[in-house]
Formats: sequence, structure tokens, C-alpha cells
Amino acid sequence: MELADPITYMTMHNEAVLTRDPLGILPYSKQKIDNTAAGLNRAMYPVTDWRKELIRDHTINHSVNLNVSGGGKVARYFVAGGFTQNNGLLKVDKKNNFNNNIDLKTYAVRSNVNVNLSTTTRLDVRVNATFDEYTGPISGGTQVYRNVMRTNPVLFPPYFEPDADHAYVQHILFGNFDDGTGNYYLNPYADMVRGYKAYSRSVMMAQFELSENLDRFLEGLRFRVMANTSRNTYFETERAYLPFWYQASSYNKLTDTFKLSLLNEDGTYAGQEQLSYAPGSKEVMADFYSESALSYDQTFNDKHAVNGLFVFLAQNRVTGNATNLESSLPFRNVGLAGRAAYSYDSRYNMELNFGYNASERFHAKHRWGFFPSVGLAWTVSNEKFWEPLLNVVNSFRVKGTHGLSGNDAIGSPTDRFFYLSNVQMNDPNRGAIFGRDNSYSRPGISILRYSDPEITWEISTKSNLGLEIGLLDQFRIELDFYKESRSNILQSRASTPAEMGLSATPQANVGKAEGKGFDASVDYNKVFNKDFWLQGRFNFTFAKSKFKVYEEYYYNDIAPWRSHVGYSINQQWGYLAERLFVDDEEAAKSPRQNFGEYGGGDIKYRDMNNDGQITELDMVPIGYPTVPEIVYGFGFSAGYKGFDFNAFFQGLARESFWINPHATAPFRQYYYNADELRDRPGWPQKLTQNQLLKAYADDYWSEDNQNIYALWPRLSVSSAGHGNNSQTSTWFMRDGSFLRLKQVEVGYTLPTRITKKAYMEMFRIYVSGNNLLSWSDFKLWDVEMGGNGLGYPIQKVFNLGIQLNF
Repeated sequence: MELADPITYMTMHNEAVLTRDPLGILPYSKQKIDNTAAGLNRAMYPVTDWRKELIRDHTINHSVNLNVSGGGKVARYFVAGGFTQNNGLLKVDKKNNFNNNIDLKTYAVRSNVNVNLSTTTRLDVRVNATFDEYTGPISGGTQVYRNVMRTNPVLFPPYFEPDADHAYVQHILFGNFDDGTGNYYLNPYADMVRGYKAYSRSVMMAQFELSENLDRFLEGLRFRVMANTSRNTYFETERAYLPFWYQASSYNKLTDTFKLSLLNEDGTYAGQEQLSYAPGSKEVMADFYSESALSYDQTFNDKHAVNGLFVFLAQNRVTGNATNLESSLPFRNVGLAGRAAYSYDSRYNMELNFGYNASERFHAKHRWGFFPSVGLAWTVSNEKFWEPLLNVVNSFRVKGTHGLSGNDAIGSPTDRFFYLSNVQMNDPNRGAIFGRDNSYSRPGISILRYSDPEITWEISTKSNLGLEIGLLDQFRIELDFYKESRSNILQSRASTPAEMGLSATPQANVGKAEGKGFDASVDYNKVFNKDFWLQGRFNFTFAKSKFKVYEEYYYNDIAPWRSHVGYSINQQWGYLAERLFVDDEEAAKSPRQNFGEYGGGDIKYRDMNNDGQITELDMVPIGYPTVPEIVYGFGFSAGYKGFDFNAFFQGLARESFWINPHATAPFRQYYYNADELRDRPGWPQKLTQNQLLKAYADDYWSEDNQNIYALWPRLSVSSAGHGNNSQTSTWFMRDGSFLRLKQVEVGYTLPTRITKKAYMEMFRIYVSGNNLLSWSDFKLWDVEMGGNGLGYPIQKVFNLGIQLNF
């Protein structure tokens, strides 16, 4: 993704001011532009490639895995361990006495032990744990890249070299700019190196399983009980100093000297050399899961196969980070599941299943849900009449299923118990002030959620028809066609009568949706001779959905295109952008667009209902869904003697995305959700200015080039025009389809006659690469980044590895 050069950045920044306000104050004088172009003192006239200053173009990671297995008839064991070190791409400043680059070490341990306690009793103990140790920049690697893309390249350098007046200063002289407001600009270099974050995460799981063979009571009968517990912990700390900001001024062109001014020597935002400490977030979670199962599996007369299963499960999860009473209570689920299956002569199969589950989220009368299903299959290739075809079609199977499933993960996390009201007993917004001189106040009471004992499970009815085909003992083809109908979808009511006096919007199980599609896969496997083999795989998924009932206003009489009924669950609504306005006169004569100031060069929207203005009633379904309807992949593996090669491609289609006109708008301030661009809590956010994409600089509307189909509309540094141009519309809609070469690997295995001499069973060396190539009609940046070209890019990864077996 290419950025415009600094001179273009300044001239277009000036143009963005003048095109909206001919009398506006220009951010850059002609002298600054000329001196910058002439290459004069870069401390005074900086040209900062922030990406190059902060980020390297490659890094090296390490990964080691080791596993050992063994045992005998009574006991068997498997132990595995792994270590991975992922290093970041960030540069390290030698002026600091700490390393601010990303260093994530992951340790993994796994152990399985199987013990035959008797001839009928077996004990399995499984333990695995993962430990993460991280140090890196306080804001994280993704945030560092975001900061780079939101920093002016010509306003100040990352830092200044000490001059004679600052020869004995112990801190880094970070660059910044005083615009007279008392706020400072984001310096991504200072933000990266001013401190570091360290976190530790532990995930531990222990599982105990006891199984008993009950053949002495009934042949084929088995019983097992399993208990699993896991613990997740996380804590982080931050250590940082407060940067000292400097600005260059009083430049003497003859002596090529300037004066450095310290901007924050004292006051509220004064710099600080010593490290400060701040505790970060802490998370603790414990989970317990138990399962008891009774199974039966037996074949009679070599033709009648019968099997069954009953499973009872219970789960309990608690968190140590609860913020209210509801979330502090244990999360619990229980359920009973069963299966009964019959097969005749490996030709005809039938399977009956059920789930009887309870959810704590619903009232007692709706708490339990019963979800049955049935499956049938016919293996046609096992029939006698198929025998003449076996040389060509070696297997052919028809299968079908139909059943119900339930979903209780509905609503928001705060809607845990729908059948209980959620009342805020100390709401300051509903309080009252009274007493002498109004000196006494009390908070009030508000209702966040009304109790509703009728809210219940979301129900899904699924039907599936499939084929399994084997050809020439080399190809295996699977086709599955499905249809799903969902009902009882929880939705907020679109409107309630004012006479009801409700202070919270009620919800109800009113929505209905439908989905259908098919999955296809083709596998190929052939060994040509002892030296050459080939495998291939192709998979394809197509899935569509639509709402059949949607809680919304009744639009049929005024704007039927606003209704969600009949459209995908992931459908986007927006305005139809016809083109850019030719000039201010055309904008004045067109239907009024109620999104703030606009004029020539701004986006012109279509008045769908012909009421003389552009409002939400003019929004129509645009583009494909935001989730792809087609996902596919294909690849192959081949081997010749000791060499092996494999490649895998991945792609998707029928998906739309929208260029983010806020995050990519040049020269504007943009903050991501949960941005913390401040050195201390409570301080104001640092000022940002978006970079300028070269694609925008090459194709935008200007008064000298009034291209009404330009990529970027009329420039702006304020709300003028931006409110109009940032509406969701077809103007910034793009096709998200792509095909990517996801992975390629080449390896070589030494002949066994050589490895045996070194007491090894196998020695293999390999080279692999990920995300190497992609093909897409979208050319501005990597299409998988979506609408934000100034976000963190997709990385290419190359691996060099060795595999040893002893």
C-alpha cells in the first residue's frame, strides 16, 4: 500500500482547506513547501517515512516441538512439549535501556497417560497447559501501525539529535508541534519507545476419564465418566516514562542552524525521565465440565448392527472479573443427549438423536428444550446389482437428515436472565436535587430491562441431503445440500405505544430466517509407483440466507425497499450514489441531502421516493452480503522419491465491503474505538492527521480536474462535505472476492539407509511460505484488510524447518 510523497501531501492539504474556504488559513506556507522540496535541513523541514522509522521489513521467529510416546500392555504414555518465539517487526532505539519490540514466548506442554486398571477398566488422564510471556509496546503492534498511518509526515521528525544547548540532556528529544491549542500531536515513534507492556497468560486443563467394559452384563455395553477442569489467568503491567516534546524554530538558512524549544518542561503535561508503573487488567476464569455416558454397540448375524448412546453433561463456569451481581454468579448448563442407530448389511442405515437441554437464561416453563433429529442412509454400492459398476464407481451412498437444534446464546451479555428485571437503583441521571440552596441530592431509579418470562430458545430446523461417491478407487466426491429455517429469533421491538410508558425497549422471539446452500468436496489420491504419489483436494461452499419475518416499521406504503424481509441476514443498506456533483449550482438544484454542507465535487445520492430530499427512507439494499456466500479452496500434494511439494489456494466470492471514508480520509483526525492516545489516564487524546494514500492523490475531484467519477470526492479537512461523503453508499462499495495462494511447502526426506546410521527413523527439512500471492479486482490494498487501507497489513510468512524422528 503506497502513500503519496510529502510534497503532494502538503499541496493537497492546502488545497483541502482552500476548496472549502478560499479565505482559510493554509497549514503550509510556500516557503515550507519549497524548502522541503529543496531538501534543506531535515530537522527544520522534516520528511518522515514513519513506516521506515518504526518498522522493519522482516523478522525471524522460532518454533521447536518435541514429543515422546511409549508404554506396554498395562500403561501407555504420550508427552509433548513446544516452544515458540514470535518477534515483532518494530525497530529498537539504542537510546533506551529496554527493548520495546514485540517478544511473545509461548510454552506448551501436553501429557496423556492411559492405564488398564483391570481387564475391563481403563483410566485416561490428560493434562495440557499453555503459557504466554509477552513484552512489547504499550499499545501493541497493530496500534503502532495504526499510529504510523495517522501521523503527519512533514510536521516534525521522530526525534532531534542533541545540539550544543542539549548536549547533556539524558532523555530523547522527541519531535512535536505546538499548534497553539495546548494539545500535542501523536508521535508514533515516542509512543512506541516510551515504555513497554508485559503480560502473562496461563491456560491449564486437566481431564480425568474412567471407562468400564460391561460385557459381563451385556456384550457391547460400555460406561464412561469424564471430568474436565480448566483455569485461565491473565495479568499485565505497564512501565513508561513521559516523553519530552521539542520543536524546531528560528531557522538560519545561511548557517543551517535552528533553535530547539522544549514544549512540555513543566505544567500538567510535563515530561518525566523516570519510569512509572501502572497495573493493567487482570482476568481469572475457572471452568468445570463433567460427562457421563452409557453406550451399546453390537452386530447380530453379521448383518444387523445396533448401537446406542446416552450422555448426561453438566458445566459450571465462574469468573473473577465480574462487574455486577449477574455476571458474578456461576454460568451453568445441563443436558441429556441420546442416539440410537441401526444398520442392515452395511447397506441401510437409520439414526435417531435427541438433545434435552436446559438454559439458565430462560424462565422455568421455557428452560428445557427438546431437539430431536433423524438420519437415513443407503449405501447403494453394496447392493448386488451394483457389482458390475464397482470398477468405475467403487462406492455410492445417499444420505439425508432432518432435525431441530436450539440456541440460547441470544441477546447481549447483559441479558443473562431474561425473566428477571434489571433495575438501576442508583441512577444519577434520574436523581433529584432539593433542600435549602439545592444542596442535597439523591440518585433515582431506572429500568434497564423488563422481565419477560416468555423469551425462550431460538429454534433451527435443518434438513440435509447428501451423496458420497467413490470413483476408480482414486476419487472421493461428497455433495451436501441443506436448508435451515430459524424461528424465535430475538429482536428488539421496533415501536411501542407511548401510552405504555416504557423506559426500556422490550425484546421478543419474533424473527424468522431461512438459509440454504450446498457443500462439495473432491479428494484425489493415487500412488503411481514406489517413487511417485499425488494427492489433491477441492472444496466449495455456497450459502444464502434471508429474513422471512423481521421486526421493523411498516415500510410498504412509503419505502418498500427498506424492509429486511427477503434479504440476507448480512445485507447492507445504503444510498445509491449517482456520481459527484459537477458544481455548486447543480448541488443547489438537486434534492436536498441532509448530511451537512455539500457542493460541487461531493457525492450525489438518488432520491428513491421522489420527496425532494435524501433521508433514511432513500436507503436501499446494496451489494452482496458482508459475509461471503461462496467460499472455496483447492490444493495438492505430490512426492517423488525423497522430495515432497504441496500448495493450497483459498478464495471467496459474492461478498461486498466498503472503503472506510473516516479511517482513510486524508488529513483528518480519526480515532478507532477504544483508542487510548494519551500518556496518562484523564489526559486529552493526542492529535492525529491521516496519511494520504497515493491512490487518492492520483484520482480525486478538484477544481482543476472536475472528474465526476473520481475515486475520492472533493477534499476536506473539516465536517464540510465529509458528513455527506461518508454515508454508506455504492460510491465506496467494492467487490471482496479474491483468490489467495495461502501456503506452499517444499521438503526433502533423507533415505532411511542414511538416517539409520545416525540412529534416526526420519530426517526431513522443509521450506514453506504463507500468504504469498493474491488475485483480486480490488487493487488499492490487500482486499482481506477490508475497508481500511491504513490498517495493519496482511503479512507474508516464510518458514525453514527440520523434522526428526528417533
